[in-house]
Amino acid sequence: MSGKPLLVTIGLLLALIIGSKSLYIVQETERAVKLRFGEVVESDVQAGLHVLIPFVNKVRKFDGRLLTLDSRPQAFLTSEKKRLIVDSFVKWRIVDVQKYYTATSGDEFRAADLISVRVETQLRNQFGSRTLNEVVSGEREKLMADVKLWLNDPTKASALAGKTLEGAAALQGVAGSLGIEIVDVRIKKIELPPEVSESVYERMRTERERLARELRSRGKEVAEGIRADADREKTILLAQAYKTSETQRGLGDAKAASTYAAAYQADAEFYSFTRSLKAYEQSFNGNGDVMLLKPNSQFFKYFSDPTAAK
Repeated sequence: MSGKPLLVTIGLLLALIIGSKSLYIVQETERAVKLRFGEVVESDVQAGLHVLIPFVNKVRKFDGRLLTLDSRPQAFLTSEKKRLIVDSFVKWRIVDVQKYYTATSGDEFRAADLISVRVETQLRNQFGSRTLNEVVSGEREKLMADVKLWLNDPTKASALAGKTLEGAAALQGVAGSLGIEIVDVRIKKIELPPEVSESVYERMRTERERLARELRSRGKEVAEGIRADADREKTILLAQAYKTSETQRGLGDAKAASTYAAAYQADAEFYSFTRSLKAYEQSFNGNGDVMLLKPNSQFFKYFSDPTAAK
């Protein structure tokens, strides 16, 4: 290859490299600033294809979407000086790219630290002005809304609260100082400290056990009453049944006696004879039975004289 084509090739390669370094793309989900020797020359580069001067300009891109900061659980005191462990998270986004870059150098972790400090301060203030019942249920939604307002617009928040803030810095929210907007503040969980929780659970357990014992005692009392009523009903039913059976037995015995009497009156001799035979059968049933009677006893009258009944 001769010298001229080689120089052309090298020139084309250099042009290609410089051209690739001169173009950059900003996505729809990104925010960007253009720098010139470290100084911001374009504070909010719009999405699309752009040109820069290589080695002179530099572009810093940041995530322009809604971001989440999940803070670590913190201990706060209520107005009653009760300690609570609060777990919360924050939704935020960049609204002023230049201020965000100036305040954080474009470091998202640095931004998270700065936001965490401000959120923790406002949560501490809001918890400190409310009771335990208010922060748990009564004013929980209002508490989160107040924290958000104090972070974004301290001037408006102080006016609503009837307070006066001193100094321009005190009136500057996160948008003015960090170039971001707090979209939402949410409290995920509020718990008592472990040492307090254990005593609370123990007290709850004791109360439930006491209630259980009381309910069991009432149940036993009701059961005893039901059992006593059942025993009383049983006794009454047995007595009525015994009365009825005895009445029926008496009626049966009376009817049997009447039948026997009628039969005896119909043929007294035959009745006397059958009664004697039955007495003989029962008396001489055993092999070792011994009876000492006079031969002329009435018991043997049918043995000596079959016509004794006449």
